[in-house]
Amino acid sequence: MWPVIIVLGAIGLIVLVFIGYYNGLVRLRNQVKNAFSQIDVQLKRRHDLIPNLVETAKGYMKHERQTLDSITQARSKAMGAETVGDKSKAETALSGAMSKFFLVVENYPDLKANQNFLALQEELTSTENKIAFARQGYNDQVLFYNNKIQMFPSNIVAGMFSFEEEEFFEIEDKAEKEVPKVSFS
Repeated sequence: MWPVIIVLGAIGLIVLVFIGYYNGLVRLRNQVKNAFSQIDVQLKRRHDLIPNLVETAKGYMKHERQTLDSITQARSKAMGAETVGDKSKAETALSGAMSKFFLVVENYPDLKANQNFLALQEELTSTENKIAFARQGYNDQVLFYNNKIQMFPSNIVAGMFSFEEEEFFEIEDKAEKEVPKVSFS
């Protein structure tokens, strides 16, 4: 009688551990999805601000049609991106177009002094900071989740239920990764 109770107790313990690992992996997967949705919220905010910024600048930048068009095209691609990798590439391209735009704005002092433009620029800067924070949070969740999937013994449960690694939200553009050079000469 005792051996049967011991075997049933051991099986019950194994089942409880198995359930614990499974539920932990589900929780982590959902945290990754939530973290990505936080990036999406900030990206939508960014996408909504860009047309207003472009419209404000159009009156001043009549000779910069190509720059304004490149922002619009990059925004459209970014809004249509589905996967983490596609979003990462599209957002990198949009950031590049926006950087070029702000460089061109330097040639238009009246535009730089426009209150609507300044307010939109400040809002966009704030949004960029929120996007960076959301990306960091997402990548932290992905790291934790991917580690859990790869480490023993949770990797056994992950393999049984087809938990797959998530993709990091990375910077694609090498220019964005380089440290800016400062020179006072």
